Amino acid sequence: MDAIEGLLYGLNIAFTWNNLLAALVGALAGTLIGVLPGLGPTAGIAMILPLSYALDPTSGLIMMAGMYYGAMYGGSTTAILINMPGESASVITCIDGYKLTKKGRAGAVLTIVAIGSFVGGGLSVLGVMLFAPALANVGVLFGPAEFFALTAGGLILFSRISGGTLAAGIFPMAIGLMLSTIGQEMVTGADRFTFGVEDLTLGVELVALVVGLYGVTEIMSVVESLQSQGKPIPVKIKEMFPSREEWRRSWAPYGRGTAIGFVLGLLPGPSATMASFASYRLEKGVSKYKEQLGEGAIEGVAGPETANNAAATSSMVPLLALGIPFGSVTALMLAAMMVHGVQPGPMMMSTHPEIFWGVIASMLIGNAMLVILNIPLIGVWVSLLRVPNHIFLPIILMVATIGCYSVRNSMVDVYMLWAIALIGYVLRKLEFQLAPLVVGVVLGPLIEKHLREGLFMSLGDISVFYTSPIAIGIWSVVIFVLLLEPLRTVCSKLFGIKVKKLIPESSE
Repeated sequence: MDAIEGLLYGLNIAFTWNNLLAALVGALAGTLIGVLPGLGPTAGIAMILPLSYALDPTSGLIMMAGMYYGAMYGGSTTAILINMPGESASVITCIDGYKLTKKGRAGAVLTIVAIGSFVGGGLSVLGVMLFAPALANVGVLFGPAEFFALTAGGLILFSRISGGTLAAGIFPMAIGLMLSTIGQEMVTGADRFTFGVEDLTLGVELVALVVGLYGVTEIMSVVESLQSQGKPIPVKIKEMFPSREEWRRSWAPYGRGTAIGFVLGLLPGPSATMASFASYRLEKGVSKYKEQLGEGAIEGVAGPETANNAAATSSMVPLLALGIPFGSVTALMLAAMMVHGVQPGPMMMSTHPEIFWGVIASMLIGNAMLVILNIPLIGVWVSLLRVPNHIFLPIILMVATIGCYSVRNSMVDVYMLWAIALIGYVLRKLEFQLAPLVVGVVLGPLIEKHLREGLFMSLGDISVFYTSPIAIGIWSVVIFVLLLEPLRTVCSKLFGIKVKKLIPESSE
């Protein structure tokens, strides 16, 4: 089916009562997680991962997607009201958002952000609808060698561009690959590294891994910063309406932010964060009011917040069309699909069209829900910021532990949850990236599977993995990205040419 037929089919799937409810719950839960300082979309999705297993794959992924773009919106609330971003993509919003709040324009700014989030997310859905099928059509050309290059090369690439130094990504990736070998081997069914523990024959439980690595670890980090959290400023309903001048100055940043966010969402790395920073930099270069940016300009809020929602939406394209996650959130969504027995990738549009098109269509509906519901609920979100953390955080920990146990009714998973949480906390303090560890656990079995299939079909001839034109192209891209930073260093030291740093410092 073409893009129009696919969208209509997806809308038919998304408008069922269970999927509408999933989108609503995801959007509201995502907004809540985004509003709470320190708890970003990754931690939120990790928390609801056990719940998604009780749903069908389409509803579960719709809920996760809703939480992602809901958190993109919710994170701006604390950035604007108390100068503390709810997640990393809203860091840049603090600059002008909080200064506008001190000028008495908090309500108007929150409305501008809500509309911008809808514009960016909605227009990006149309781009995803047109771009993803074209990319997925290449899937008919993929065999074991190409899939091996895609999974193994994608894992190496992700560990490199996830942020920080080479070791910061490669070391956690290696841990993830080692953990992926625990349990029954996919081809022969033989047990590996179970040490006589029967519950480990099914491998490392992904719920325990991601909830411990992101949810519990994130809460530990939040506890460290409790003393620095400010109190929100009350927002009245009559203050929610932007002036005509504020509306007029927001439309151009909406358009520019959408374009930047959609493009950066297709690329590896922390796309939502990069999009918000890139949008702010663009506004400083082209806005008619560039001299006001940094002092409380509406452009400094409208552009970045539109861009990060657009990037959150378009980041679904690499996941659904290629089966490769370019961020920690999409890595968790990949894990959920794997648990449900759904293999994302080039063939997903034909093998699971209800998931492919249902998730895309639900993003259009979910972004509309965010606008309709969240503008009247801004007072509620502000009130939630006053809930004492000594009450709220233990409740989250209790829910995380119960949810982890309920997946397999195994205390081994609970022990693993807290062990992985401690490991994740130590890795974070040492400035290692956590996402490559999750992606290593998820993609490790697939890499092994495609490797063995390729060797079987070629009768042991390893040249099959580097003679295919598609495999050569994929490996060329991987090698090029790996060499970017060394080339930057060489140009700087030998030739005195200063090149902007190409690998982000952090993906958080």
